[in-house]
Amino acid sequence: MTTGSSNPSSTTSASRPTAEGSGISTFKGQERALRADRLGTAGLLLSVLAATAPLMVVAGVMPTAFAVMGIVGQPLLFVILGVVLVLFSVGYAEMSRHVHNAGAFYAYVARGLGGTAGSGAAAVALVAYNALQVGIYGIFGFEVSGLFATYLELEIAWWIPSLVAALAVGLLGWLKIDVNARVLGVLLIIEVALVVIFDFAAVADPAAEGLSLHAFNPDTLTGAGLGTALCFCVAAFLGFEQAPVYAEETSRPHILVPRVMFLAVGFVAVFFAISSWALTVAAGPKAIVGTAQEQSAGLLFFLTESRLGGTFTDVLHVLFVTGMFAAMLSFHNVVARYAFAMGREGLLPAAFGRTSGTSGAPGTGSLLQTVVAVLVVAGFAVADDKPTGDPTAPVLQLFTWLGNVGALGVILLMAAASLSVIVFFVRRGAAGAQAWRLAASAIAGVSLLVIAFYTVTDFDVLVGAGPGSLATWVLPGIILLAAVLGLLQGLLLRSRNPEAHARIGLGNEAFQLEKAAESGSD
Repeated sequence: MTTGSSNPSSTTSASRPTAEGSGISTFKGQERALRADRLGTAGLLLSVLAATAPLMVVAGVMPTAFAVMGIVGQPLLFVILGVVLVLFSVGYAEMSRHVHNAGAFYAYVARGLGGTAGSGAAAVALVAYNALQVGIYGIFGFEVSGLFATYLELEIAWWIPSLVAALAVGLLGWLKIDVNARVLGVLLIIEVALVVIFDFAAVADPAAEGLSLHAFNPDTLTGAGLGTALCFCVAAFLGFEQAPVYAEETSRPHILVPRVMFLAVGFVAVFFAISSWALTVAAGPKAIVGTAQEQSAGLLFFLTESRLGGTFTDVLHVLFVTGMFAAMLSFHNVVARYAFAMGREGLLPAAFGRTSGTSGAPGTGSLLQTVVAVLVVAGFAVADDKPTGDPTAPVLQLFTWLGNVGALGVILLMAAASLSVIVFFVRRGAAGAQAWRLAASAIAGVSLLVIAFYTVTDFDVLVGAGPGSLATWVLPGIILLAAVLGLLQGLLLRSRNPEAHARIGLGNEAFQLEKAAESGSD
């Protein structure tokens, strides 16, 4: 093997398991690999951007961050985080040229830091993306129940539409990925158009302070909730890092995946910086926090009512719901593919490593995610002691709590992936050729760890309790527990089945090696 080769499938012989004695059941080829050549640039870009749910961020994330964290400088945060995530993407994208695996984050960590670390990352990814997906059901149920009350004069508990949506998303998870991409794409384009219309309306009709750029002033990045605001804003970006998850389903992953990641990060950073600034212009920088606290998730609709009229606001309400549904579907697909990758490599039962015969989708993983969503929503519903539901509980608890837990997990995964990129290329003797990419990864990794630190220290603001509150440590502790359990599983697998341990992170590549070994023995 040539040192520093750009061949995506090149790896050391020590890390390549043989078919014999692997300890992993061999299934038919179509069951062990996701279907290739199903996504091009447009389909992949729309799939990953759908997870960002532009309207959900502008109408749900931004008002919550203003109201709960009290940070006026959200536009500046989006710019800063955009720079950090571009730096992260430099190494992450280069790694994607060498590793094609539906378990992207944990596969990268495994290929750089070893199978045990990869096992820990896999557990964190599964928990984090589940938390992000399930958290959206809170604000979804809140909004749908509000629509029923407003337009149909029918009072329903928030958890009823949440559970219905969970079942609908689970059903769609069994369909082809290209069908899902078309659905997500149409919804995404409509959402972006509506938010752009609001942005122009806000600029054309600003509050008393005019077209103030105060929100870009570094002085606005003060307050007790800066850490959770950073975490919440990172959550708004999430989706771009999912591109490698679909690598096995693209025609040219070494080209399409990096291209889509940079397009997604750049678009999200600019789009959300401008849109969050438009909110401060429409309400006024001095009044934005108070208005957000008063209006909660209704902030955007309150600001559009006087500028764009009732009909536009009504349409916005409906598409707010469809946008959230698109995000839930996108995160659902990612969780299902992580479960598939983990089942294929022995980190989950082998049944998760099979695809559905009719669609080629990771059906068992889809079922797992649906069950998790239903159980968590049901748990929050039981905890809500009011007959029709506490109207603020799904937003301030299910949405914000799980959203930040999930975002914290992904931040730590990105930091681990940044380190893994450095180790991966250094071990291959390519440190010189990749020097500037490794430097970018190092800067991004340190920045992400700083963000994670401030997020944990500010969790008391998120839960509305004192620094000593149990919840401030239990919530981030979920991610720590997942990491510890994953590492223990990796250690156990290494001691009991070293061949299977060596497969972690190889994904479909290991399966192809098995096929080649079997063909050679015939």
